[in-house]
Amino acid sequence: MSENKNETVIVQISDLHVGEADFVPSLLTRCIDEINELKPDIVMITGDLTGMGYRREYDTVKNYISPIKCRNVLIKPGNHDSRNVGYMHFEDIFGERYTSFNTNDLHIVAVDSSEPDLDNGQIGREYYKWVKSEFSKAKPQDLKIFAMHHHLIPVPGTGRERNIVHDAGDVLEVLVESGVDIVLCGHKHVPYLWRVEDMYIVTAGTVSSLRLRGRIEPNYNIIHIRENELDIYRRYPFDRIEKIIGLERKTSKSKLNDGFTKEKAKFQ
Repeated sequence: MSENKNETVIVQISDLHVGEADFVPSLLTRCIDEINELKPDIVMITGDLTGMGYRREYDTVKNYISPIKCRNVLIKPGNHDSRNVGYMHFEDIFGERYTSFNTNDLHIVAVDSSEPDLDNGQIGREYYKWVKSEFSKAKPQDLKIFAMHHHLIPVPGTGRERNIVHDAGDVLEVLVESGVDIVLCGHKHVPYLWRVEDMYIVTAGTVSSLRLRGRIEPNYNIIHIRENELDIYRRYPFDRIEKIIGLERKTSKSKLNDGFTKEKAKFQ
C-alpha cells in the first residue's frame, strides 16, 4: 500500500512481450523492483504479456510478475495473448477477462479488447450495457478508470492507423456518458496522452521490449491520486522519471463525475 494514506498510487505497465527475441528480461525485473520500492495500491497490466499466446510463455510471464508486492494486480490480455487460442491460457492463469474493481474512492472497469489471431480489436456492443452498469455503481466522488489494451483514439508516431478498436466511437460515447475520468491503454509501444471531453486517455509504451519507434525508450506510467489532485508520471526502468501532467479535481461530491478543472502541467 502507498505509505501516504491520503493517496492512491496506480502503476500501469504494458506490452511485456515475454517470449519474443526483443524481450529484455532485465528491464522487466528492474521495473518490478521499482514497483516494489514504490509500494503502489494497484498495478494494472494492459496486455501483450506474451509473444504468441503459448502456454509456456504464459507460465514464464507468471514467474516474472509473481514477485510484485501489491495486493491488487489487475491484468488484461492483448492481441498477442489471444493468438493460438491463448485467451484460454490467460483465463486459466489470470482469471476473468472482464472485471470491475473498486476501492478507496476509485472504480475501475477493465476489459479484453482483443480478437483471436487478429492484431486489431473491439469491445463489442454486447458489453456496452455492462460497462455502463458497472460504472453506475460508483459513488459520486469516485474516480472512474477504464482499462483496455488497444488504442481508443489514434496516437501519433504509430504509422498507418489500424490500432484503434473497431467500435471506438460507440465506446467513447459509452465512457463519456458514464463519466469516466481516465482510460488506460497500451498496444503500439508509443506513450501518449489525449484529452476528450473531461476524460484523459493515457497510453503506455512497452516496459520490456526493444521493438521501439524513433527515440522512444521502454517506459511505464505511475498515477498518484489524491482528494483534490492527480499527477501522472512516466518512468524509464534503470533511468529517470518525468511528470506528464498534473490536474486538479473538483471537490464537489454532488456530481456523478468529479472530472478535472485545471491543468497544472502541460503534456510533454
